[in-house]
Amino acid sequence: MAFTLDRFDLPAFVAATLAEDLGDRGDITSAAVIPAEAVFTGVMDSRDAIIVAGLPIAEAFFRALDPDVEIERLVEDGDRVAPGTDLIRLRGKARALLTAERSALNTVQHLSGIATMARSYVDAIEGTGATLLDTRKTLPGLRVLEKYATRMGGATNHRMGLWDAAMIKDNHVAVAGSVAEAARRAVAAGIESIIVEVDRIDQIEPALQAGATHLLLDNMGPEVLREAVALVAGRVPTEASGGVRLDTIRAIAGSGVTYVSVGRLTQSAPAADIGLDFAQEGVA
Repeated sequence: MAFTLDRFDLPAFVAATLAEDLGDRGDITSAAVIPAEAVFTGVMDSRDAIIVAGLPIAEAFFRALDPDVEIERLVEDGDRVAPGTDLIRLRGKARALLTAERSALNTVQHLSGIATMARSYVDAIEGTGATLLDTRKTLPGLRVLEKYATRMGGATNHRMGLWDAAMIKDNHVAVAGSVAEAARRAVAAGIESIIVEVDRIDQIEPALQAGATHLLLDNMGPEVLREAVALVAGRVPTEASGGVRLDTIRAIAGSGVTYVSVGRLTQSAPAADIGLDFAQEGVA
């Protein structure tokens, strides 16, 4: 079955990425150094303990340049693997595989890094009842892939974009005049899902009375969060956000909030250490 993601054109992504790398002269190194008939086998492996993400996309890079490449996937996206684990084996035209190598690795390293960080946060709040959310703090053009990676790590996607829910934040409130007025305008516009950011306890009741369907409790410590959750009393979901770190998330999640959102999952995750080692079989 072909790998697909909603609102993501994989062939176009692969073509644009390869075009960026190839420029108008192509892979001059492989063309000069590697005989056209050379065949290589290779293994992509992880040097870190990771949560895997992005293998189908990496495979698409290799297939774009060598449609006949033989690929054996040894693990699946979402798997937790130990250092030294082989991820895929492949055999095909050496020039094509070497040309696609960097694009494939960049993608898997980046997405696996995101998935791995997401899983560490999910593990940290296990048993609290809270759900980990990602955010829109993504690289332009890579949002769908990065949010896919957070899912592979066990997180839940928040808004995919500006279109799928209203999120009233401090700048919206400043222009509208108040939390309540901003929420009322969203209700009047016919928006069903209205997330309202509040940074003070006294904003909660006006937001709820005006029609908020979800409260984002911004930069509140665990004690204030507990007070906020008690005041909301289950009327709408609550989300803790702002300044959440791996060493603080469990206390935040333990306050009783429905969700904890973490921007660093997509904004700051380090790339996983993944390599692709080729071993020449011979010349066809």
